[in-house]
Amino acid sequence: MAFQIINSIISWFLKKRKHQIELFLKYPKDVQEELLLKLINSAKNTAIGKEYGFSEIKNYTQFSTNTPIQQYETFEPLIERCRKGEQHLFWNTPIKWFAKSSGTTNSKSKFIPVSDEALEYCHMKAGKDMLCLYINNNPKTQLFTGKGLRLGGSSEVYQDNGSYFGDLSAIIIENMPFWADFSSAPSQEVALMSDWETKMDAIINETIHENITSLAGVPSWMLVLLNRILEKTGKENILEVWPNLEVYFHGGVNFNPYREQFKKLIPNPAFKYYETYNASEGFFAIQDRNHSKELLLMLDYGIFYEFIPMDAYAGENSTAIPLSKVEKNVNYAILITTNGGLWRYLIGDTVKFTSIEPYRIKITGRTKHHLNVFGEELIIENAEEGLRLACEKTGASVLEYTVGPVFMSDKSSGAHEWVIEFYNPPKSIEYFTEMLDNALKSLNSDYEAKRYQNMTLALPKIHIAKKGLFYNWLKENGKLGGQHKVPRLSNSRKFVEELLAL
Repeated sequence: MAFQIINSIISWFLKKRKHQIELFLKYPKDVQEELLLKLINSAKNTAIGKEYGFSEIKNYTQFSTNTPIQQYETFEPLIERCRKGEQHLFWNTPIKWFAKSSGTTNSKSKFIPVSDEALEYCHMKAGKDMLCLYINNNPKTQLFTGKGLRLGGSSEVYQDNGSYFGDLSAIIIENMPFWADFSSAPSQEVALMSDWETKMDAIINETIHENITSLAGVPSWMLVLLNRILEKTGKENILEVWPNLEVYFHGGVNFNPYREQFKKLIPNPAFKYYETYNASEGFFAIQDRNHSKELLLMLDYGIFYEFIPMDAYAGENSTAIPLSKVEKNVNYAILITTNGGLWRYLIGDTVKFTSIEPYRIKITGRTKHHLNVFGEELIIENAEEGLRLACEKTGASVLEYTVGPVFMSDKSSGAHEWVIEFYNPPKSIEYFTEMLDNALKSLNSDYEAKRYQNMTLALPKIHIAKKGLFYNWLKENGKLGGQHKVPRLSNSRKFVEELLAL
């Protein structure tokens, strides 16, 4: 009875937020314009505010004229100064938290500033809104009669130069109010463990006897956890462990490759899947309807949005448009200005609008080639540099290559499958594979994390292509000459399978 009362109270409290959401649904342009001016005013006395004349800016046109588009590499020197203790460089309140995420061409990891405002009015607010939207769509939910199982990433928070850095999930858990622990599992102590093997065992031991009603986390890691729970308990499916499980909140990677495996593990047609779109830089969108594959762009989280049509994309030299000028079914790169001190910042993601009343989106990919089936965020620069280092170690040289995923099966980890046409092949493909794997781990912290003890990603699988394979494949597909190129990284197996079939 007590749990039912708690469920009713929390549901009522969260439902109230729906009225504020309806405000930005009704007046999106006004909400975004007002937000931009508020952000500019907040930062007018910072180093960036003075450099770009924020005190003189009265509208979007002036802002976009005065303020350059920036990628992480351009912004990094200011971030490093802030990490060493300087403040008021790009935001008007002290920043002590930095979310560590996968790196760029020049560095293994990025450190994204997370202000107190971004924590409270973006990340924390989004967590409540995710539940609010779910509850409004499912009024008979029993979500709060049990606990939500949260599965964060590599979650240790490190102190460095008087500031703190770590996985975003760790920063959020560190800053959650004490009462949030009562409705979540595992406990904060377990959630923040850094060793994944120990952490997985601790999560299983702590949660298998709990009444878990929801799951939240990246699909690749969640799949590993759920399969281990079945091994530990000897049960056939997860509903035999947690019979009241009703929803899985997921994000971080494309869910389609995992969908069928989750249906096997959770064989309930009424079970719900809710997608979210968040990153270290901010929380952007939430699925707002049952069974939808579109995400509602959240417009009042302290993030001002701009968009660059991908057919005219030129990195920092691009021309952007505000939200009010976007069109449906056009592929756009996202540009954000935030209450964490990021100004006209390119996050590297691309989206299409499926609706503009309200603004709903689908994530379409990255501005650069990438492979991100398991949350590894492997970009083309990582692959090229990894191959160069492996060739340097083995005396090999590469002519052409492509990489696709090997999706997880019920019991086995995923992997990357490479088809490589060598100009000069290595004497030992096993040694070449090991060197490539080590190089990728050194270049990309997210790939390194997913390779930990083969839990999510196994050793790469490499096929030596016969001479002329890629030429013949391009010819067969009518793509010889001109601008046609061999696709390097893909989240689909299409290219790998076509090549292997030849």
